[in-house]
Amino acid sequence: MLIADSRHDSEATMSIEEDLSHFEPDRDSTITIGVFDGVHRGHRHLIGRLVQEARSAGVLAGVLTFKNHPITILRPGVKALLLTDLDERIRLLKELGVDFVVPVRFDRELAGLPSREFLLHLYEKLRMRRLIVGPDFAMGRDRDGTLDTLPAIGESIGFTFEAVDLMTDSVGVVKSTTIRNSIAEGDVSRAARLLGRNFSVSGVVGHGEERGRELGFPTANLELAPGFIFPADGIYAAWAHLDSGSYMAATSIGVRPTFDDGENRTIEAYLLDFSDDIYDQPLRLEFVRRLRGEEKFDTIEALLAQMDEDVRQTREILTDC
Repeated sequence: MLIADSRHDSEATMSIEEDLSHFEPDRDSTITIGVFDGVHRGHRHLIGRLVQEARSAGVLAGVLTFKNHPITILRPGVKALLLTDLDERIRLLKELGVDFVVPVRFDRELAGLPSREFLLHLYEKLRMRRLIVGPDFAMGRDRDGTLDTLPAIGESIGFTFEAVDLMTDSVGVVKSTTIRNSIAEGDVSRAARLLGRNFSVSGVVGHGEERGRELGFPTANLELAPGFIFPADGIYAAWAHLDSGSYMAATSIGVRPTFDDGENRTIEAYLLDFSDDIYDQPLRLEFVRRLRGEEKFDTIEALLAQMDEDVRQTREILTDC
């Protein structure tokens, strides 16, 4: 067992060293660790404290995040639907004043590494001299790095430690799980309050069946990468962001029951006052409000009348934003 554990630690050391080798801070740093999926208001509360502390001490503010969600390794049967991809996460973190973000792959080897050894790498490679985390933080093999044990680990290595209280909202603690549940229920307005911004999804405009064009409402069909959450079926007022600019968009998510499309869920956005060809272009949809649930109409005429109303409401809502 001792031999196996030693080999395991060696493999984990090689993995973390490779990920950290791309970053060479030119001075000491204050660091926090976490997935930070969504970079919501609770995360911003913690990052704000991190940046404030770093600036006061004249050191760099750094974030170590994970390329993949740890739960996919720790609990393989659990499906993790993310709020943001890695690039979006890094962009949002840097907008908060963070000096550098270090993405690390979370694998079985890293999961089995004792917290002290992991933190020693951060001390040596990232010049971490202070660690700031949230109140529910734990890390390392068998979760041996806790709020109770980390101060002593820090003292033995040479960094100080601080735990920051969670941010609470009128609905309770601001957490990624609460936001995911809100989005899954179609309550994008509540999700926006918790995120501190509107929820958005990004993808590429694909070639659909062009049924919307035949009806006089040509839509952009968004192709999403797997593993990300998107809102419940229904119609939404959203902003469509292209390289060429931003446009109001009446957006439909669902299986198009009027046409009996079965289980083939789609995200289709009708961009108002827009007619350019945008196939294969990147598109980000920013959801503002849910207008209604998905409905099956008895006639095409009834569907078109409702689509006209959806467009009217979308224009009215987004004009006021």
